[in-house]
Amino acid sequence: MKSSRVELVRILSRRFPEHVVRAFSAVPRELFVPPEYREYAYADTALPTKNGQTISQPSVIAEMLTLAELRPGLRVLEIGTGSGYTAALTYEITRAPVVTVEYDPELCAEARERLKALGYNEILVVCGDGGEGYPPRAPYDRIVIHAAVPEIPEPLAEQLVDGGVVVAPVGSEHSQILEKYIKKNGELVLVRRGSPVVFVPLRGRYGFKF
Repeated sequence: MKSSRVELVRILSRRFPEHVVRAFSAVPRELFVPPEYREYAYADTALPTKNGQTISQPSVIAEMLTLAELRPGLRVLEIGTGSGYTAALTYEITRAPVVTVEYDPELCAEARERLKALGYNEILVVCGDGGEGYPPRAPYDRIVIHAAVPEIPEPLAEQLVDGGVVVAPVGSEHSQILEKYIKKNGELVLVRRGSPVVFVPLRGRYGFKF
């Protein structure tokens, strides 16, 4: 399971665009995982973080960022900050301010501190209900949801520009499919279904009801 950043980048380069793979080369994943898992930081696998959360498998993240069609200058809203790793990857691609929302206050505070220490000063980490989005910075060109949802939360659809893209793992609590939507004439239209995945459920008003 052990690997290196060079090896991970080589694996990802077989499937994903150069600009996405370049971000993985730039961001030190070992600084976003707990110390006891750092020797596995560059294995293509999800790893536990804390409070029942995980840092997603790199190839799954790469697929999501590819589906989102990220490019320089786009305004991105991310739901599910976790450790902050995907927000850093997003910024490396867009080189524009990124807003990321995390429900868990402890994870939120740690991600904010970590990203600041690494110099990602244009990433705004917001503690709150991801399903509500972040209206003060809306509208967004892209929204990427890193938590399982039964459907795209209405507030997020409202905060997306017409022609914008949202990518999310949509399905049940235990099994989802990566889905890509484009907003056309004010409505979200499903345009592509990607890989089957398993993400932790979105918490809050628009998440699964337990």
